[in-house]
Amino acid sequence: MTQSRRHWPLRSRRFRALIAGLALVMLVLGLSGVRSTMAGWTDSEEAWAEFAAPTIPGPTLTEPCEFDPGFLGVGAEVEIYWQLPTGYQLDDIAVEASTSGLGSVLAPLTGFNLQSNTTSTGNGTYTTEVPTHLLGGLIGLGSELEIAFLVEHESGWQSEPASVASNAGLIGAIGGNCRNLT
Repeated sequence: MTQSRRHWPLRSRRFRALIAGLALVMLVLGLSGVRSTMAGWTDSEEAWAEFAAPTIPGPTLTEPCEFDPGFLGVGAEVEIYWQLPTGYQLDDIAVEASTSGLGSVLAPLTGFNLQSNTTSTGNGTYTTEVPTHLLGGLIGLGSELEIAFLVEHESGWQSEPASVASNAGLIGAIGGNCRNLT
């Protein structure tokens, strides 16, 4: 049995309509799975935060430092007069040193004990004696050394330093001197 040609265009149209309908359904279903990200970029909410680093009070110099030449340089020392900030103890102080002109950074002063070289003068003030052999030896050859006292907080933060500069002078402490920097 063969169909007449007259019904053939009708079936062809139905087949085409079926294909077009399926394609339309697939297109609509396919596009419904796409999520728009436009809203994430146009959100009007704002957020802000603020933080602050703690400020650790530093020691202060109370008098001009003094250079004591000793006897021909033997026993020469620098005397530094300073005060602890309220609420801190001598154990909270670090002593650091650097040579000027060489671009060196402050480093712990080795061979020096703050506790044994410091005496209390009352009212929270102290006198610290730094032997010049730690500052460049008896033959200082004019090199200058900066000595700094800093408060070290338990958090790891440090205060601004209270600093002095000292020059041990030439052979026998001739020309040795000291001056407050802060």
